[in-house]
Parts: sequence; C-alpha cells; structure tokens
Amino acid sequence: MAKTDLPTPEELRKLLRYEPDTGKLYWRARTPDMFNDCSQGRKRRCAIWNTKFAGKEALASYEGRGSLHGRIFARAYKAHRVAWALHHGEWPAHQIDHINHIPDDNRILNLRCVTGEENSRNLPRRADNSSGVTGVAWHKKALKWRARIKVGMEIHLGLFDAFEDAVAARKAAEIKYGFHENHGA
Repeated sequence: MAKTDLPTPEELRKLLRYEPDTGKLYWRARTPDMFNDCSQGRKRRCAIWNTKFAGKEALASYEGRGSLHGRIFARAYKAHRVAWALHHGEWPAHQIDHINHIPDDNRILNLRCVTGEENSRNLPRRADNSSGVTGVAWHKKALKWRARIKVGMEIHLGLFDAFEDAVAARKAAEIKYGFHENHGA
C-alpha cells in the first residue's frame, strides 16, 4: 500500500473486525510479518502489540462533532467510513450520513452513502431554533409565522397567521425537494 493510498477493504479486514449490529470496530491479532524488522525483532513487537491492542475496540476516539476516529498505521480515519468499507467491500464514494443524527452510532443500518447535497437534507434541528420546527420562525415585523427552505438558495414559502399552516408549508416543501424524513428532528 502506497503512503497516500487508502488501504483496500481486504487489507482492513486483516486489521479490523466490524460488528454491523453494534457499529463497533475491534483490532484483530496481528502476525509477525505485519511488522518491520528492528532491534526488538518482529515476534517481540507483534507480541507486544497483540497484548496491548488485539480484541480491543478500535477507532474509538471522539472528534469535536461526536464522531469516532482513530489511526491505522499513523494515518487518521473516521470510523464510519472504515465501517462502510469493511461492510460493503469498497470505500464510500461520497459522504456518510448518520441517518439518526447520532454521530457515534456506526451500525450499518444507520449509515448511508450520500452526496453533500443529500446529506444537507438530513440535518438535525439547530440548537438556536426557537419554534421547534426547522424552517419556521416568527416574523416580528409581519407578526406572522414565516416558512422557508434552503435548496441551494433560500426559498420563501409564505407568511402564515397559524403556526400549523407554516409547519404544513415547510413539510410539503421538504417532500417536494426530497428531504429525508429525519431532517430537523
């Protein structure tokens, strides 16, 4: 494997075990031929590594946004991308979306390979949202509920007297523009 190339899924399978039902990755025991020869010798380095890591959870460090990552041969990898490669036999061509918005839930049923645009259509509700519904906010000047949606550009969906009408307009637009059902949850 060249230094800039990603390891193949076959190479990953020699190093890691993936449990699709739990989403966890575990280090496999290594063999002496997987180590460079040095003054300690391959067998000793292998024994030390296996004692310290074999069978233990891998790529289990948290990033700032809550997803898991770790290092394989000194190169950083995101756990969800490695899980995808191990399960599907190929590296994901695009982004990996955590369907339920829980970034450390790497169960295969919670992962989907999507474009950046598709991924943006399954975002959690923002922390600063005060209405409880993504894309619906109180418009102070008009004294009405405003509904809008962003699909490349922001689209104004209307001003409404009733909150429920603004929510209905937003939900209809989400369906029209192909947003995931979990978007804004």
